[in-house]
Amino acid sequence: MFDEVWAWAGRYRLRETNIGIDPRLISTEVRTLVENALAWIEHKSFDPDELCIRFHHRLVEIHAFPNGNGRHGRIAADYLVETLGRASFSWGATGHADPAAVRESYVSALVQADRGHFDDLIAFARS
Repeated sequence: MFDEVWAWAGRYRLRETNIGIDPRLISTEVRTLVENALAWIEHKSFDPDELCIRFHHRLVEIHAFPNGNGRHGRIAADYLVETLGRASFSWGATGHADPAAVRESYVSALVQADRGHFDDLIAFARS
């Protein structure tokens, strides 16, 4: 899909960055996340919105790619929440804020999720 846009599209990051985990751990951590999500679904650990937001947050935290990690995480969360029978997230699109304000809200909600508080990110995803 992106081979003429980004030569690295679909390939995990190979270099350390100021965010994300050690690149040598990416494939293992993505697999662990998927296995965790399957267990969360099976055991009904969280309601579907929270489960998908936790999944999204961890994907972003892993930071598997050189670019597009937030977009990838949002798309993955949308597919997952739809699979669980809910509508896809709006990710701040229903507000009338400018794009910079929407991004600021998103990043602020991610920071709160880094601290274990997911309510702001859930609210943002549904706003």
